[in-house]
Amino acid sequence: MPKKNIKYLVGDIGNTSTKISILNKNFNIINSFNIDSKKLYKNKNIKSIFNKILVKNLNNKILFSSVVPQIYKNLKYYLRKKGLKSYEIKELKINKIIKLNVKSFKQVGSDRIVNAIGSYNTYKTNCLVIDFGTATTFDVVKKPGIYDGGVIAPGVKLSIISLNHSAALLPMLKLKSKAKSYGKNTKEALNAGFLWGYKGLINNIIKKITSTSKIKYKVILTGGYSKLFKKHINKKSTINNNITMKGIIKVYKHLII
Repeated sequence: MPKKNIKYLVGDIGNTSTKISILNKNFNIINSFNIDSKKLYKNKNIKSIFNKILVKNLNNKILFSSVVPQIYKNLKYYLRKKGLKSYEIKELKINKIIKLNVKSFKQVGSDRIVNAIGSYNTYKTNCLVIDFGTATTFDVVKKPGIYDGGVIAPGVKLSIISLNHSAALLPMLKLKSKAKSYGKNTKEALNAGFLWGYKGLINNIIKKITSTSKIKYKVILTGGYSKLFKKHINKKSTINNNITMKGIIKVYKHLII
């Protein structure tokens, strides 16, 4: 019999940020921690951070979705010393939950797999998940639960930072949701370029995917720029910033417990 007040720990390890969530016995999120992923390369930081996260009555099995192998390795080592066993999404038999219609399972990021699982489990229909992360990813999920591949484009924030680092006279930009067709100064010109450029990229990829497959998709947005770009997407869309964690929780409930 499980403990009355048992809790579960799951995490999403990304290139830019890592999200750790504590779940109650009903697998509802009761607390979440957003961590700069760079900090998790150092063991002393892991110890300091997780001393505040690890709670009493924690189930000894931890599940991560990770696209940063070294960070997952570091966390696994630390948690093992605490008597906790870590698993990564792709170490499990994911095909029991979702069919992966791809050429190479190894080349599909765990974050994209759990986005697919989370979206289909939530909406039970054909889904196109757009994740505004370090990369901007478009993932196609078809009934009755098939991950059918997707598109990877440069991330918005990463592109802004890269341009700032590469061009000495171009300032760092805080992207705004409104812009003229072209700018009267450098910041206005940059904002117009990124806003209209990514609007075109997003809508063109959506159009290409939908016209090629001839399927109607529920468009789901998640990640940092989802709110900013929602008004610029031609298709009706839904923001769900818990979709990744929902996918991880679904895997935990079916393959770990």
